[in-house]
Amino acid sequence: MYVIAEIQGQQFKIEQGMKLFVHHIQDVEAGATVEFEKILLADKDGKVTIGTPTVKGAKVVCEVKTALVKGEKVLVFHKRRRKGYRKLNGHRQQFTELMVKEVVA
Repeated sequence: MYVIAEIQGQQFKIEQGMKLFVHHIQDVEAGATVEFEKILLADKDGKVTIGTPTVKGAKVVCEVKTALVKGEKVLVFHKRRRKGYRKLNGHRQQFTELMVKEVVA
């Protein structure tokens, strides 16, 4: 059984027992329980239910493992050839680590 859920503007294929890294969720602490009810598709033993726009009564219950995790550093490099212009910028995205406890569909 799996579902496609939208969390923080991104879509994830979620199964029970999975570990997810989603964009940082404000005001949550480690050990807290979070529910997501924006389920777009649910597959239960081969029976697929597609939401219009969401599946009624479906939700994902997750536990927050780590409230703030920093991702890998991404380097952004700009250069204009023959002009002497070079600019290097780095960015580390902030994530929240979730463990899927239960999928209700």
